Amino acid sequence: MKHKLALSLAAAAALALCGAGRAQNEMKHDPMEQMEHDHGGHEHAQKPKETAFGRPANPKAAARTIKIEMSDALRFTPSELAIKKGETVRFSVKNSGKLVHEMVLGTMDELKEHAEMMQKDPRMKHKSAHELDVEPGKTRTLSWQFTKAGEFYYGCLVPGHFEAGMVGKIVVR
Repeated sequence: MKHKLALSLAAAAALALCGAGRAQNEMKHDPMEQMEHDHGGHEHAQKPKETAFGRPANPKAAARTIKIEMSDALRFTPSELAIKKGETVRFSVKNSGKLVHEMVLGTMDELKEHAEMMQKDPRMKHKSAHELDVEPGKTRTLSWQFTKAGEFYYGCLVPGHFEAGMVGKIVVR
């Protein structure tokens, strides 16, 4: 009986060490290798993949900073941007209003789909590399490399904001 107990304890210790080693290895990864989405209290983490509109970028690699202002008039300023294919930019996003706003990059279809999800679950918080929640009076940054040519968009998906026209266009050539 003592032999079985000792064997069970040794197996449990080995499993615990394996789990600790795995957790330590996961902590060593670059934070840009993980994306999260918080759905009202539970989160999903995954490695970022190349999207239709590019990929997360190191802020130090940004060729330029683009300032974007969000207002309670439910508009972005500027509302249209021109970016070169392959260019890495840093967005400096200021919320000049009294309401929470957000900036989410994507294709128009993705933004519409996400806006519908937000209508169903307004508590959803964004933690993905292409999404920013910005509190009133605050400024946050987002760095992105646009790897493909096309028309892409940024929108505020707080329920009602996107539908009211809080969307901007990015033309990548």
